Order: sequence, then C-alpha cells, then structure tokens
Amino acid sequence: MDLGLALALAGVALAVLLGGMGSAWGVAIAGEAGAGVLTEDPDKFGRLLVMIALPGTQGFYGFLGGFYIMMKIGLLTGAVPISPLAGLGLLFAALPVGMTGLISGIQQGKASAAGIGLIAKRPEEMGKAIIIPAMVETYAVIGLLATILMVSGIVL
Repeated sequence: MDLGLALALAGVALAVLLGGMGSAWGVAIAGEAGAGVLTEDPDKFGRLLVMIALPGTQGFYGFLGGFYIMMKIGLLTGAVPISPLAGLGLLFAALPVGMTGLISGIQQGKASAAGIGLIAKRPEEMGKAIIIPAMVETYAVIGLLATILMVSGIVL
C-alpha cells in the first residue's frame, strides 16, 4: 500500500469513527434521559424514541463522508494511484465531517435530553422539543457539506 492511499484511508477511518463516536455518545445521553421518563410514564415511548434517535444522524454523516472519499479514490471499483499530497488532502477533507459529527453528536444528545424533559412535563410541546436538538444538527450538515466540497476539489 502506498502512502497516498494510506492517508486517504486514514481520512475515511476518521470520518466514520468520529461521527460514529459522537452519535453513540449522544444517543446514550438521550437514552438515559428517556429511560428515566419511561420509568414514570411508559406510554411516552413513541414520542421519546424520536428524541433519542436524533443524535444518531452524525454517524450516518460520517459514513457518507467516508464513502464519498472511498468513491473518489475508486476503492470499491479499483483504486487509482494517489499521490501522498492528494492523500493528505483527503485526510484533511475528512476532518470537517468527523469533528462536527463528534462534537455535535454529543451536544445534540444533551439538547435531546433537555427536550425529553420538556416532553415529560408538557407532551403537547413535542414540536418545540424536536426543534431544539435539530438546531444542533445544522452544524453536522455543514461539516458534511464542507467535506464533500473539499473532496470534490482534490485532483488525484
């Protein structure tokens, strides 16, 4: 394996790993809050499931960013030669989706937990409870878009 390919694959790994870590952590935070509410009112499960699942999207964004890099280098169809400089560029291009996925996943879990508290006391306010963590989602989407734009601009 050459250095360029190794660097590009390190970028893929970082995008997927960091996004997945952020989602796992965020879903756990929201899940803990949801479980507490469900001990008191199990009928709220359907409403809380949405709130618990919201932080899980960052893992998908990380996977999409990593997959986009894999497609760029032809990993699934026959890898093209990659210079070390292009490989380094792809590694750096993976950082926006990975880092925003890590941080926003955790923070979205906290915002979802707060929304779960709102639903526990005022179930009719579910729309507002969803909008609060959805605002955090915006930054994960921006990270994914930055990665896609950066990868698209790298010449192999």
